[in-house]
Amino acid sequence: MGQFIRRTSLDELPQLWNVLRGDMSLVGPRPALLTQDKVLSLREASGASALRPGITGLAQIRGRDDLSDEEKVAYDTQYFQDLGWRSDLAILLGTLQAVFTARGNK
Repeated sequence: MGQFIRRTSLDELPQLWNVLRGDMSLVGPRPALLTQDKVLSLREASGASALRPGITGLAQIRGRDDLSDEEKVAYDTQYFQDLGWRSDLAILLGTLQAVFTARGNK
């Protein structure tokens, strides 16, 4: 059962509470762990650290766990530069496709 829940990303549903509280948004860079120094410093240098963390983001629909830290931050930076409701909608639709195909989910 746990494999199914992880593969379908159902384990992310509790994050909706954080969205409702205003701590996260639906779309934005995934929160980095405090131990992910490389990701944190690359985001700081690119300006992407100014964004509110999100449940899904451009990196999640472009490869998720298959991406290197540099690639993830490059997608975070691209999202930061292209902010807008159209890009958010495209990412949300891409997220549905990624979830249904379990693409990039290890």
